[in-house]
Amino acid sequence: MSESKRSAMRVADSDRENVARLLCEAMGAGRITAAELETRLDAVYAARTFAEFEPVVADLSPGGPLTSSHTGDEEQGGRRSFAVMSATTRRFAGPLPSNHVSRAFWGSVRLDLRQARIAAGSCTIRAVAVMGGVKIVVPEDFALDVRGIGLMGGFGTGRRTRRQRPTTGAPVLRVTGFAWWGSVKVIRRPVEPRRRTLRGRG
Repeated sequence: MSESKRSAMRVADSDRENVARLLCEAMGAGRITAAELETRLDAVYAARTFAEFEPVVADLSPGGPLTSSHTGDEEQGGRRSFAVMSATTRRFAGPLPSNHVSRAFWGSVRLDLRQARIAAGSCTIRAVAVMGGVKIVVPEDFALDVRGIGLMGGFGTGRRTRRQRPTTGAPVLRVTGFAWWGSVKVIRRPVEPRRRTLRGRG
């Protein structure tokens, strides 16, 4: 494939995550600062073609051209949540966007989806945790497809969440992304949390 054709190709989520891992590794090695990492990640997740990756990694990727794992079209947009050396909690009510990006850098993001619903049959959340954590709280009737990567970190579901299986045809929440020295965790909780009754003594 010629260089011009490759540069014009559309990128997939997996391509963005490969570049994001390269940037995180560069920051861990001291080649870029935390502020540069955040700025470059914004550009990576906004990119539509491989040509838009080039200026982001030109000084970090001398080993060869970036390659594609997908040539199809891809929907952009959706809301975002992020925390940089801080804590952020977002509670969703009503229909979820088809795509959402959540990033935590030396901080934590908590997404509470118990009052939300998936109107289009599925929703994808890309979660990135760098020396921080992203926790996604989902209702018991969501089907889960969690396929992230943990690099010296954890990415997955809680033990109780893995045991629960929603009914066939349930709306699907897909969680992708990666954790680098951090964690991304998806847990189930009842829509109405149980209240503990305090009994008096004596």
